[in-house]
Amino acid sequence: MLIERVGPMDLTVLAADATSVPMNLGALIVFDGPAPPPRELLGLLGDRIPRIPRLRQILRRTPAGCGRPVWVDDPSFTVGRHIELLDRPDEDLLAVAASLLCRPLDPQRPLWRAALVAGQDGHALVVVLHHVVADGLGGLAVLAALADESADAAALRDFPLPPPTARELASDAARARLRALRSLPGDLRRGVAGLRELGVGRVRPRMAERLSLVAPTSRRRALTRVTVALEDVVTIAHRYGGTVNDVVLCAVTGAMLAVLRARGEHPGHLIVSVPVSGRTSASPGRLGNNTGVRPISVPAIADDAARLAAIVAATREQRLSTARAVSAGPLSALFRILHRTGLFRMFIEHQRLVHTFETNVRGLRSALHLAGSRIGELVPMVATPGNAGVTFAALSYAGALTVCVITDPGIVPERQPLAAAVRRTFDVLARTAVSSVM
Repeated sequence: MLIERVGPMDLTVLAADATSVPMNLGALIVFDGPAPPPRELLGLLGDRIPRIPRLRQILRRTPAGCGRPVWVDDPSFTVGRHIELLDRPDEDLLAVAASLLCRPLDPQRPLWRAALVAGQDGHALVVVLHHVVADGLGGLAVLAALADESADAAALRDFPLPPPTARELASDAARARLRALRSLPGDLRRGVAGLRELGVGRVRPRMAERLSLVAPTSRRRALTRVTVALEDVVTIAHRYGGTVNDVVLCAVTGAMLAVLRARGEHPGHLIVSVPVSGRTSASPGRLGNNTGVRPISVPAIADDAARLAAIVAATREQRLSTARAVSAGPLSALFRILHRTGLFRMFIEHQRLVHTFETNVRGLRSALHLAGSRIGELVPMVATPGNAGVTFAALSYAGALTVCVITDPGIVPERQPLAAAVRRTFDVLARTAVSSVM
């Protein structure tokens, strides 16, 4: 019997899911015109969700000595229990999406929900997954498998399969321990590389400066989006010898600096946690998490072009590393120890390692359709626990780059000024890039 267990980084996600906001991620899927009729959408999802086994599975703890938690089929699964219809004519779509993002998922069911929303600014589908189900790349794989453009699935496996017995779990766990012993030398080497990815030994440790944007967050989040032409961002990146994510980092740190200056604060640096994926793609049958992190120290330079040049210089050496996402090992060990000792929440709500988190997923070049309706925009969203009052999620899709500004409104009420400053930085850099080649 195939036993599907959570991976090491999945355990980190589970350890982190003990704070005020659930470890959820998702997307606001905005249609160009009217959304698909509810009955048609429900039938379509019912037909296509079997392509993604994890969406019909629940996570189960195992008996002592039987290894990591396992994914098992939910025999009572029905699509209708996971999809709701929301008529919110007085609310904007982002407000509804934020509410759905921050609502905990039922651990006794498959860890996802969707809502077809009619809001004051159009129709959209909001999809929310628990982070243990998938990371950003996995979330894209889920969407692609549900879209009209996806090829019909080949042979689907039987459903539901019986869960593994305690004896099967114990035998599988024993074999896993033997494999772990054999791989110990390589794991130790990867652990050392992981510490380097986190900056240990590479730069002098620097505590994040105390800022008003950093405080224990609540269970509320507000979303604001900024959408720009991806071609313009690529042009900027090429002009400065960097990447699209370097440009995004410049824009979001510029926005944070603008708000901090308005508050009378003038830090020397901003430290941004940036995820590093250990894979280039995911598939409906291969989800989960395979991600490490890199802290990027960004000098608080007011000039956007100079700040971008500094970011490119800081990230260039890291991009040349052949080891990717190896920090997942040390982070997983640390988070699990903190979780078991009951110290995780205190640590994450008072940490002084980073000021914010930024994630950027390279999306799809062509637009997708769902039940014949064109998906005009994808807005990524992530609920990050801890003490970062503002975080950022970026996603490219169909020629556009969307940056979602995610704030705790009690700590950072300036979400509109933040979004305006992000857009302004993109505009300034675009003009600079164009003028430099004329």
